[in-house]
Amino acid sequence: MYILAIETSCDETSASIIKDGCEEISSVILSQMNTHANYGGVVPEIASRMHIENITMVIDEALKKAKMKMEDIDAFAVTYGPGLIGSLLVGLMAAKTLSFIYQKPLIPVHHIAGHIYANNLVKRLEFPLIALVVSGGHTELIYMKEDYSFEKLGGTLDDAVGEAYDKVARVINVPYPGGPLVDKLAFDGQDTYDLPLPLNDNSYNFSFSGLKSAVINLAHNERQRGNEIIKENMAASFQNRVVEILVKKTMKALKDYDVKNLIVAGGVAANKGLRTVLKEACEKADVNLIVPEMKYCTDNAAMIGAAAYYAYKRGDIADLNLNAKAVDSLR
Repeated sequence: MYILAIETSCDETSASIIKDGCEEISSVILSQMNTHANYGGVVPEIASRMHIENITMVIDEALKKAKMKMEDIDAFAVTYGPGLIGSLLVGLMAAKTLSFIYQKPLIPVHHIAGHIYANNLVKRLEFPLIALVVSGGHTELIYMKEDYSFEKLGGTLDDAVGEAYDKVARVINVPYPGGPLVDKLAFDGQDTYDLPLPLNDNSYNFSFSGLKSAVINLAHNERQRGNEIIKENMAASFQNRVVEILVKKTMKALKDYDVKNLIVAGGVAANKGLRTVLKEACEKADVNLIVPEMKYCTDNAAMIGAAAYYAYKRGDIADLNLNAKAVDSLR
């Protein structure tokens, strides 16, 4: 089954052709990062306008790379949410139009389900499993007993982990996109700043606003005293707290649910510090760890096509009344 998938939830315009939910035939990603870097973050109106300009070209290029025609496609998949509403609508209208013209099924895919199934492009998911979802807009622990079965164990009560990274980056004058640069700086620094371990309790929930505020206050106080903030050390101190609490609660969930399979999903899955500590913890606990390739960590249509195959098998077919949702829980 060949699925042409479209992803436009934020600032990447992407189209992919995926075979049977596990084989990438072709992928095209057109990033807007350089444009939004001029503003220090994603500007929703600019993002949606650039999607409009590029969506047709990206879809055509995906078909060209696959050496396929639209008639060879069995179904169309699209991210319907969550995300920036204007951006989502561009991809959604493109997918609905193709579904109508070629009379092929339209498969709606939740953005986080896509991130989870990015791992299926690396290795077939084994169940039951725990998914640690870490991105700019999400921090969640998900239990899956089988394909396309999602049980949320806990999530962030305020800032998502990727959002916290970007805010801390601005505090220490690291340019956008800040998350990857903070990760890189952390490996050159030392844990010298006294920062709290956020929401260190027995729940599966997370909270990063307090840690973010601690960084802001510490940086402000140091500057008031005339002291220079050592970026590398602040990055190391911040990242160590984030990674420690993410790993602690993830390993607790694995133990409590007696699960031996862990996957990491979302943009922050690319974080070298998190990957390193999780790998060590999983080896110690005899847990099978799967992390996506770097190209599947950030937003891409390949992950949407991978998820769509299993959504289709479950009977998730939409009609042309399908609408975008800026906010939507995974279920």
